[in-house]
Amino acid sequence: MFYFLVAPYLVYNGILIAAAVIPAIFLMVKVYRSDKLERESPYMIWTLIKAGILSSLLALVEERVLSAILGLAVPYESPLYNIILYFGIVAFAEESSKYFCMKRQTWSSWEFNCQYDGVVYAVFVSLGFALWENISYVMMYGFGTAIVRAVTAIPGHACFGVFMGIFYGIAKKLDYRGENIGSKICRILAVVVPALLHGAYDYIATMESQDGNGYFIGFVAVMFLLSYVLVGRTAKADRPIY
Repeated sequence: MFYFLVAPYLVYNGILIAAAVIPAIFLMVKVYRSDKLERESPYMIWTLIKAGILSSLLALVEERVLSAILGLAVPYESPLYNIILYFGIVAFAEESSKYFCMKRQTWSSWEFNCQYDGVVYAVFVSLGFALWENISYVMMYGFGTAIVRAVTAIPGHACFGVFMGIFYGIAKKLDYRGENIGSKICRILAVVVPALLHGAYDYIATMESQDGNGYFIGFVAVMFLLSYVLVGRTAKADRPIY
């Protein structure tokens, strides 16, 4: 009797979780298969996904604390509030958390031996982040949220990961060559560039003007197209670092 009472609830929630998870898995497979030179081990992939989940929890704590401080310092109605919130808090908290967790797991790894590996690492950490975040959103807001996030937020995180990974891979190559200053600059850019894109994504998405949706669609389309081209070219030009 208990099973028949809870079965519809379990099935419904199972569908919601699947709707949240499948888009992230699809993008993971796409990026993984683009690595033609030397694919990462299953252990590394699983480590990256867990790092992404951990980064989402770290970012959540950062965002809650910094948002509370922002609310005390800047009026909510002020345009400055949204700029600081999306660019200075949400975007940098999330992208820096992803980068921190990714670097801890990969920078000294023997598997990090090709430049495109940086893209794989960053995208998998970003999609691990998006996977956990999406499950949370879908369980709270339902299947409609899963559909919207499947075509916007999840690919968005993947795009941020592409830009992070490109600079991260270059940083590793420069580090191996002993070009420490160039490597450090690229590591900074690996956080700053995706954070700026992330902030712009969130800020445009919340615009209340009639043109807001058009700007958002245009921004997302250009970012997705550019990321797709960069993945293809970076994978094709991949060479061993060592």
